[in-house]
Amino acid sequence: MRLSISFEVFPPKTPAGMTTLTGSARQLATMHPEFISVTYGAGGTDSDHSMAAIDAVQRSGITDIAAHLTCVGQSRAELDCMIDDYAAAGVRHVVALRGDPPEGVDAPYETHPDGYQSTAELVAAVKQRSGFEVSVSAYPERHPQSPSNAHDLDVLAAKVDAGADRAITQMFFDNDHFLHLRESARRRGIEIPIVPGIFPIHSFPETAVFAARCGTTIPPEVAERFD
Repeated sequence: MRLSISFEVFPPKTPAGMTTLTGSARQLATMHPEFISVTYGAGGTDSDHSMAAIDAVQRSGITDIAAHLTCVGQSRAELDCMIDDYAAAGVRHVVALRGDPPEGVDAPYETHPDGYQSTAELVAAVKQRSGFEVSVSAYPERHPQSPSNAHDLDVLAAKVDAGADRAITQMFFDNDHFLHLRESARRRGIEIPIVPGIFPIHSFPETAVFAARCGTTIPPEVAERFD
C-alpha cells in the first residue's frame, strides 16, 4: 500500500523565490503527493503572493493544489471573490480555516462584522459556491484559544456537518495525542479522514519556538535527541 502524503508551501515574496518554488515543487512531485497546499497570511495579507505561488506550483506540472482560505479579517464578499479566483485558476480543493489574528495566536480573535462568523460557515459557503473539496483543521492538543478538548471536537463536528471532506491536524510530536484525537472523533461520530500533520525538524530551536506558539508540546526524549 502506497503511503499517501501531501506538502504545504508558503508563498515567497520575491520573483527569485517563486522561481525556487517551481524547482522545489518539481522535486516534491517525484514523491507523487496527493496534493500541495499553498498558504496565505492572516486576513488574506498575502493573497497576491498565494495566487503567484499557485501559478508557480502549476508550472512544475502539479495540478492538484489545495489553496488556503481564512475567515479572519475578511468580509464575505472578499472571501467569495477569492473562492472565484481559485476556481478560475483551476484550483478544486480549499483548506478552510478560521485563521489567527494578524497580531499572532495570543491576540484575541474577533470575527469580521461582514464576514463568515465561523469556519463551519466558511466551509458551507465554499461547498455551496464551488463544490470544492474542503479540508479543515483538527487539534491533537487543545487549540491555544479553546476552553477544552471537547470544544475542539464540537468545532470539528460543526465543520463536518457543513461539508468538510478531510481534517488535517496541527503538528504534533507525540503520537499518543494524535491517536487520542482520532479515537475521540470516532466516538463522536466524526467519520471523515483525519490526516496527521507532520512538521520536519530542520532547526530544533526554531521548531521549539513555533511549537510553543501553537500550543504543541515536545516530549523530553525528542528534545534530548537534539541536545
